[in-house]
Amino acid sequence: MARRFTNLDLVNKCDAFPNPETDPEGHKLALNNLYTFIWQDEDGQYPIGYIPSSVMDALQNTPEDIRGPMTFDPEARTVALFQHITTEAERTEFVARLTAYWRTNQTFRLLKGWRNELWPVYGRKGDLLFSMERVAMGLFGTTRYGVHMVAFIRRNDGTSQYDFRIWVPKRAATKSTYPGMLDNTVAGGLMTNEDPFECIIREADEEASLPEPVMRERAKEVGTVTYIYITDERSGGEPGYIYPECQWVYDLELPDDGSVVPEPKDGEVDSFSLHTVEEVQEQMAQGLWKPNCAVVMLDFFLRHGVYTLQNEPHYAELHAKAHRHIPFPGPHQNYQLPSEEELMARQRRSQ
Repeated sequence: MARRFTNLDLVNKCDAFPNPETDPEGHKLALNNLYTFIWQDEDGQYPIGYIPSSVMDALQNTPEDIRGPMTFDPEARTVALFQHITTEAERTEFVARLTAYWRTNQTFRLLKGWRNELWPVYGRKGDLLFSMERVAMGLFGTTRYGVHMVAFIRRNDGTSQYDFRIWVPKRAATKSTYPGMLDNTVAGGLMTNEDPFECIIREADEEASLPEPVMRERAKEVGTVTYIYITDERSGGEPGYIYPECQWVYDLELPDDGSVVPEPKDGEVDSFSLHTVEEVQEQMAQGLWKPNCAVVMLDFFLRHGVYTLQNEPHYAELHAKAHRHIPFPGPHQNYQLPSEEELMARQRRSQ
């Protein structure tokens, strides 16, 4: 009989890295197989990522003129890289040279999915330390940023306990990561210097053919979801990479008359279909959803009262694990919902 997943199973699958606040021993054991990637400024050292032992081995076997000076402490299990370069642009170029060297030498299977997209790595003062090819981020365990959106209509036809009907895409079978799994309506990675709202508008057009005016008028920013994922074989590379992630989350209520519906455009989505809450719950219980998308969907259900303290015994734990502390610096640390002025400015940009 196929395994069925509880809501707690789903969130634990995504937020899989032990939390030092709730599992100090597990966290300590996990760090035994990692090196903490540290950075230093005038105020001292601080962590910016988790480097697996396999990557540490590759760094030690890479010529110094390619990787640059490296300082590591085998007892504290810390490593410092790229500190000898003084500007963000030069660091970005240097990191690109290192990861390209590994790609050329087929050091890591992960790099076969090279996307030519630069993602940011931040310092603790909000400064951009450097940018890195998106698929290489997992090698250094630095924080990744993205956007996710749930599109839905409201319909009271007696077929569901809830009036939500959710647009669910099926990922294309040709996707390098999680092929054929179910996803949030729109999702994508946040490139360096890209505004999250502008990113979700771009992704909505590319993946779901959703018009920009509709997005600017109707898409509602509702917060963030944060977790630390550990990759498996479906993620497009070797298992065991650490992915601290922050996703900006949006709700999009569409008209129920069929005048605006998501449709595949760039080949990343096989199809879109409309589902009741109960159908989505069953899909998730069967493990059909991409892990982080399942957590975003759980967050939607928590926010909209599908799950409550009365009907979900792990309500507080679900909420906590979908919004866990990430110990590395970045815009997630001081996140606030946009002000009324910013919301009005977004709408004016479509006029």
